[in-house]
Amino acid sequence: MATDETLQSGPTAVCGIYWIFYTHDDLLQFHGRGYPTRNVPMLKTSTTLFLIAVLSSGAIAVTDDDHDSDMPGSESVNGTVGVKTLGGLQFWGDLKYFHGWRIQQNVLTNHYRLLDPHDHRHCSGTIEVCEARLLEISAAKNMPAMSGKVALLIHGIGRSSKSFDAMARTLTEDGYTVVSFDYPSTRVPIQESAEYLHHVIESLVGVESIDIVVHSMGGLVLRSYLQKHNDTRLHRAVMLGVPNNGAQLADFLKNNPVFRMILGPAGQQLVTESDGLINGLPAPDFEFGVLAGGRGAARGYNPLLPGDNDSTVTVASTRLPGARDFICLPVIHTFLMTDPQAIKATCCFLTHGRFSQDRAPAPIRNDEISVIE
Repeated sequence: MATDETLQSGPTAVCGIYWIFYTHDDLLQFHGRGYPTRNVPMLKTSTTLFLIAVLSSGAIAVTDDDHDSDMPGSESVNGTVGVKTLGGLQFWGDLKYFHGWRIQQNVLTNHYRLLDPHDHRHCSGTIEVCEARLLEISAAKNMPAMSGKVALLIHGIGRSSKSFDAMARTLTEDGYTVVSFDYPSTRVPIQESAEYLHHVIESLVGVESIDIVVHSMGGLVLRSYLQKHNDTRLHRAVMLGVPNNGAQLADFLKNNPVFRMILGPAGQQLVTESDGLINGLPAPDFEFGVLAGGRGAARGYNPLLPGDNDSTVTVASTRLPGARDFICLPVIHTFLMTDPQAIKATCCFLTHGRFSQDRAPAPIRNDEISVIE
């Protein structure tokens, strides 16, 4: 299948540059792969640049405070227009959802705010104050109880729900109420992000069915949620580029101070260590499919990673036993949520329990042993 070469040219070029760096005898090689480590400064420089250019893909927000804006489109309630915000990129976690309105908690100050569907703030303070204000607004606007089917979207580390905008539009056209979940992915451990997810799912009163689409670390947040919670309404899930067996990039970068500063405690949990968090997380007990990015060749987009990969996560790491179907598309990690092929395959799985109706499913057996290459 064809890919968007324009979108992929940047990350692929970065990987190519690092291939040059790491194939010269006088430069670094991965420790343990038969090459000497001779230049620690080069390692620090190159891994820092690689982290910024590929892993975070420029999506990490530096600040996320409320700020004034004259941008149109806010919900007017009793003549009052809310203050425009960024919607909660890294310092806010969603706790409650109702017809596009969200109550969020600030991970630094622990105060709460109420946002409308256009990310305008209408209330700030305690959670009780925000809940009371939401009740007033829902009554004033005659908002009915929620019902039907929900598509819950969970972004990866350093990203926000905005990264799912293209997917959200398609799912809305398919009849879903789309709930784009924001959480402070770089500020708290994965387990705490899972608790934010738990609160949001609990708030979906009246909804009959919940399908979930996760990208990258978002899949680990879902699996961490399932370690303590469950909901009988959970129907199907699609995992896009999820490091279900750990991320070798995290192994390599975990002691890098820039990596630690930017990606926070969750970044340290992405490692492949057998006694780490990931190894103890359960697989979903409802239908799920795994969609990986890769070139379909012996080597992937990032020559620094073993085997086929999407520039950030290896295909082998995405494979989680119990999956009803598996597919690998020629897509870079960053674009798995926006690629038309991936969106089409995701929607097909949510509807039919398979990524394509033109081929037989490729389940990942429960007895399959996942090996980190």
